[in-house]
Amino acid sequence: MNCICSPAFQCPPIGKTTTHPHHKLPHATVTAGLQMTTTHHHEITHSMPSKNIEVIKSLEPWVAKSILPSLKPADKSWQPSDFLPNSSQPFDQFATEVQTLRDQSAMLPDAYLVVLVGSMITEEALPTYESFLNRHDGILDETGASANPWAKWTRGWTAEENRHGDLLRTYLYLSGRVDMLMIERTIQNLIASGMDAETENNPYMGFVYTSFQERATFVTHGNTARLAKERGDPLLARICGIIASDEKRHEKAYIKIVEKLLEVDTTTTMLAIAEMLQKRIKMPSHLMNDGHDTSLFSHYWAAVEGLGVFTVGDYANVLEFLVQRWRLENLEGLTSEGQRAQEYVCGLAPKIRKLQERNQEWAQKMEQHGVNFSWIFNKKVIL
Repeated sequence: MNCICSPAFQCPPIGKTTTHPHHKLPHATVTAGLQMTTTHHHEITHSMPSKNIEVIKSLEPWVAKSILPSLKPADKSWQPSDFLPNSSQPFDQFATEVQTLRDQSAMLPDAYLVVLVGSMITEEALPTYESFLNRHDGILDETGASANPWAKWTRGWTAEENRHGDLLRTYLYLSGRVDMLMIERTIQNLIASGMDAETENNPYMGFVYTSFQERATFVTHGNTARLAKERGDPLLARICGIIASDEKRHEKAYIKIVEKLLEVDTTTTMLAIAEMLQKRIKMPSHLMNDGHDTSLFSHYWAAVEGLGVFTVGDYANVLEFLVQRWRLENLEGLTSEGQRAQEYVCGLAPKIRKLQERNQEWAQKMEQHGVNFSWIFNKKVIL
């Protein structure tokens, strides 16, 4: 799990609203036109009625049959050691492999390193993301080792994701180009801070969020792989590429879950999609903090966008992909509220692209400035 939305990005302005019936999403509002908003509270939790929880629980046999097979057992999965210098071999051979890794990583620009470190830090906050999934009603891992299919998925997904941070962290450690102490402090701070994706313990919203996140992370790691290859680091290109392939497989599973929810509870799911889009899909590491830079996430994200690793245009692409994949334009049987949500979601990508054009025009008028990143020994990166 990684990145998705610029901190500067805002959804289109909100117009006149009408309230959803209580049995749907009681705090949400839909405009008479294309806009949708939410009555914002700092802590809205357990917003899903009991009948919708029963819908989630009724899908347990389907999850066991259709989702759990997406996971791979450990003996058939790649492991970080498959890509890294083998420390058990004679020292001279190990040292030679490490030196080769360092020589190749020396070709990477500082801005790229910032992006890669930020991605690794995000991956390393995995305990937060497992906690995130386990907060949602109807899919809880009640015992910590439950045989419930939803719980098995969460644990299996977590186990696979755990390799991502391990691999990136070890690569960066061996490269010698980053300040591991500052990175480790940032990781600890991020896990301690947590995250609020505003899904309200509602699995409909939660699975919309994870569908976006996994798709965006696939795009992000794919772009970092491409840039590593262009800069002459084939090992890092392979590392980012194999992580991207995992994210793609996870993306397919989460998209399939939302697809099933649209089939069995169409209007509620459509409303959840619209509500999450109106809130914006937050990046999991939006609370990152190294103890020095109070705007660390914004600065990190400026580097991400500057390198073209993930932009507002990519956000619109992800949205268009999901609209097509879920066939949202063709949904039938929606209530009037669901139809307004459908219209909002299906018309949002073009609005985002217009916002992107205005943002680009504004950015071109702004002077570039340098930011010192503690992760790379306080070197300055031009943003």
